[in-house]
This record gives sequence, structure tokens and C-alpha cells, in this order.
Amino acid sequence: MTHHKLPEIKKRLARIEGHVKGIGKMIDEGKGYPEIVQQITAVRAALDSTMEIIIEDLVDHVNLNTNNKGKKAASDLKDTVSKIL
Repeated sequence: MTHHKLPEIKKRLARIEGHVKGIGKMIDEGKGYPEIVQQITAVRAALDSTMEIIIEDLVDHVNLNTNNKGKKAASDLKDTVSKIL
């Protein structure tokens, strides 16, 4: 299976990893919980965005390799998951 968005996904995950390490440093530096929670919220949002890109890539792959009925089902799945995220 070809993942066309894999380079973008890897970049996003590297940024998220750096962000998480930054949160660890904030804890080591004694930052307040409100600041830490704000950064955790940002990481969660970044993870959700990355998940959405992964799902889009998967749906695009399915759409390239299936008939119209399968394409509709894949599109419906993508829309449903997007609402959850």
C-alpha cells in the first residue's frame, strides 16, 4: 500500500515528539499546571489532526482501488471519523 502523505505524517509526529519533550522540561522547571495542561491540549489537537490525515490517506488509497459503492462507503467513513476528531 502506498501512503502518499507519509512524509507529512512523519514531520507532524516529529513536531509532536518535540512538543511532548518540551512539556517534560516545563515540569522539570516547575511550571504551573495551567500552562502544562494548555500544552497537553495542543499536543492532543496535533495528534487528532495527524490521525485525520492518516485516515484521509487510507480513504484515498481505498478510493483508488475500489468500485463506486466502496468509494461511497470510504467517503462516509472518512466523514464520520472527521466528526469524531
